[in-house]
Amino acid sequence: MRSAIARGPSARRLADDELKPLILEVFEANYRVYGRLKIKAALAREHGLVVDKDRIGRLMAELGIRGVVRSKTTVTTRPDRCSPRAPDLVKRQFRADAPNRLWVSDFTYVATWSGFAYTAFVVDVFARRIVGWRTAASMTVDLVTDALNMAVHSRHLQLIDGVIVHSDAGSQYTAVTYSERLAEIGAVPPIGSIGDCRMTTPSSSR
Repeated sequence: MRSAIARGPSARRLADDELKPLILEVFEANYRVYGRLKIKAALAREHGLVVDKDRIGRLMAELGIRGVVRSKTTVTTRPDRCSPRAPDLVKRQFRADAPNRLWVSDFTYVATWSGFAYTAFVVDVFARRIVGWRTAASMTVDLVTDALNMAVHSRHLQLIDGVIVHSDAGSQYTAVTYSERLAEIGAVPPIGSIGDCRMTTPSSSR
């Protein structure tokens, strides 16, 4: 017993103690919704650390934190009450003084003979043009994420780090998957109320 005390904390324990603040930092920075998989990805992306997800889960338990558990059922554009929302930085002031400063993301639908078709789009406010879009048969998180990815691809030779990507408070835009993608491209995700992204219909990107 005395020899164990004399040896002090193990190297693993010391490493865990150094890792805990980083896990907590990622958790707090992402509105306290990230679970172990998202935190693992964030640690690799932001700190260059490769950490096993089970170890992260163990340390999260020691810290007394846990991510939001989501069902696989897709909800509509009503807000997801389980998802903390980013602050509204736009306040319906849809103006920008240069490209890639403010994007607005939204989606709409149209009835067809085979059912509803849903189209998500991303508008660059400065250009008043659609820079990303996606059409699908359902209102999933992938629908809005794919539109965002197209916008990123269309501006691949331009600096987009720090772009504000404004959306309403629909569940698709508060989902962890969408928030993770915003973090990967260095975007700022302000969120308004439901239906708060309506603008004059823009022309499509060329």
